[in-house]
Amino acid sequence: MASENIYTPRQQYVLLIVCLVGLTALILLGLGSYITAFLGAGVLYVVLRPWFAALVHRRHWNRQLVTAGLLVFAVVVIIMPFTGLVLMLVNRIRLYAQDTSQIMTVLHLVEQKTGYQFTTETNVREIIQQAVAWLSTRIPSLASGLLHFTVIIGLMLFTLYFMFVQEEAFVRGLRRYLPFRAGTLQELGDSLRNTVNANVLGQALIALVQALLTTLTLQVFGVKDALFWGTLSFFTAFIPVLGTPLVWGPAAILKLAQGNVGQGVGILVVGVIVIINIDNLLRIVLARRMGDIHPLITLAGVVLGVELFGILGLVMGPLLLSYLIVLVGVFERENRIRRRIQHQRAEPLPAPEPPNLPE
Repeated sequence: MASENIYTPRQQYVLLIVCLVGLTALILLGLGSYITAFLGAGVLYVVLRPWFAALVHRRHWNRQLVTAGLLVFAVVVIIMPFTGLVLMLVNRIRLYAQDTSQIMTVLHLVEQKTGYQFTTETNVREIIQQAVAWLSTRIPSLASGLLHFTVIIGLMLFTLYFMFVQEEAFVRGLRRYLPFRAGTLQELGDSLRNTVNANVLGQALIALVQALLTTLTLQVFGVKDALFWGTLSFFTAFIPVLGTPLVWGPAAILKLAQGNVGQGVGILVVGVIVIINIDNLLRIVLARRMGDIHPLITLAGVVLGVELFGILGLVMGPLLLSYLIVLVGVFERENRIRRRIQHQRAEPLPAPEPPNLPE
């Protein structure tokens, strides 16, 4: 009996691919607001994987118990402090947006010192409100409600749980369905580990140390809201080149504008000699743990990542660019191998040598 299907086998294959791509795009579109949960789970998996491997694969501890312990550790040590910092940042930014008197006081001092008037209350308020609106869209979940934030965290922990409990099936699925060779998968895995080490383990530690030093410096030299500005410096420390000077630099200028020359110079001296150089010192100490990520990749990745993923983009942006560079290298290598094979096939075979006949 002849088949009643109107499609040829090739058409069926193409339509199957179209259906798969269409359904995948539809699912990703529906999960768009929750994509940070899956990305965060992937980052935490890379960070916590060495502990999981040491306890489960080497010491043969109970898999579910170790996974539960790692989830508790992630919540208490990583998620809760980071959430507290972001909440403090959001609340204080909104406070400054509602009451611009403190900002206007600083600007008027600068105007008095320079002799130029370049601000009005209306203009400053509009600029601050626009800045707050932009920041609210870049800080995931927290600005959009407690329920959404709770769902994000729950989905991230739920995903992380099954990534550990069913680790073998998870890794086997990646190897089976990702369109890469085993060597390419290893290269992508190394890139992921290096980027996470550089932008989570290493950079987060450096940012924390610099934020503590910035907070202490501002507190010692009498800057108001030193804790808030120190918290802000934790996030700016992820930005290459600029970093914490975005916080203590204006604070020093403010003190100088107020006539507190000693305090202003003190902030500048500590910032330039200690806070900036502690970055270089810690990078040397953490060189083995941190990946070799070029500052330009980090800077461009931060700009891209914050635009797409909010605060989590501080990590995900450089990761995306690193993966792009790795894939470009893979594409170049695969093309070179393919051209060499085609060249070998195109070469004519050498003529067989005549047999040596006895004389």
